[in-house]
Amino acid sequence: MHDRTDYIAGKLISGDDVTRKMNLWRMRGEKIVFTNGCFDILHRGHVTYLLEAAQLGQRLVVGVNSDRSVKAQNKGADRPVNDEEARMFLLAALGFVDAVIRFDEDTPLELIRNIRPDVLVKGGDYNASQTDSGAKDFIVGSDIVRQYGGRVETIDLVDGYSTTSLIDRLRK
Repeated sequence: MHDRTDYIAGKLISGDDVTRKMNLWRMRGEKIVFTNGCFDILHRGHVTYLLEAAQLGQRLVVGVNSDRSVKAQNKGADRPVNDEEARMFLLAALGFVDAVIRFDEDTPLELIRNIRPDVLVKGGDYNASQTDSGAKDFIVGSDIVRQYGGRVETIDLVDGYSTTSLIDRLRK
């Protein structure tokens, strides 16, 4: 019988595996969707967002900020709560997530260049039509994805669910 832990671990890919896996999926004619984030404390808002992203194609690839890059985003001295390995494992355990890859840079720009997703997705707090890379709501990599004919989409966030508000509630 197939070991389920191996199945989850098989979704955790490194930079070396990205090109091979993406090429295989493209040869099969599968549309690749990419999104990224910290996913520090996985909650319903995250799962709903990722499920909707997965429905935009056949394969969902999730880029996860390394612990270092989470700290660089100034989310707070105590963030991330869960380390990168735990965050990646939880995401890979979701049946509709096909691959999870860590990135250490401040943004996933290089990862987007390597993956070349058919659809780039971010939450509704971003603007899919924003072209000013200096704007707070600009989606990193959107210009690159559009250049080769890919789509950029946003998904509405689920009200009442955020890691920051969850941490604040726990502190009270």
